[in-house]
Amino acid sequence: MTLSFTILAVAAAMTITGAVDRVRDGDTVEVDGTPIRLHGVAAPELSEPGGSAAKSFMTDLVARRTVRCQLTGRRSYDRLIGRCFLDGQDIGAAVIGAGLARDCPRFSGGRFAADETEASRRLPLPPYCRAR
Repeated sequence: MTLSFTILAVAAAMTITGAVDRVRDGDTVEVDGTPIRLHGVAAPELSEPGGSAAKSFMTDLVARRTVRCQLTGRRSYDRLIGRCFLDGQDIGAAVIGAGLARDCPRFSGGRFAADETEASRRLPLPPYCRAR
């Protein structure tokens, strides 16, 4: 077993609990300085229509509050990937349910499809979310 495999295996089983000290955008938060990309969630970029609203929603929901994030063991750029919960509520489902993000079925397996609203379905589905 290589060291990198060991680190990924540990990260896959890891849960981070801490305060959200920064919201980067609608699908990325920083928990005690650790950037976490919400698994299976596609919010518009800040430069795209709806991006600022998604970030504002997420900021109002979780800023300075304690969340629990279950990591997948994968990374996306500088971010760990995981599902984060506030008082038991999946914050990815919350931003999708608010009409400000999409389910990303390639990564979520369709977990959030039922949370999508008419408004969220009007948002473009990024190409990376489509099944290969």
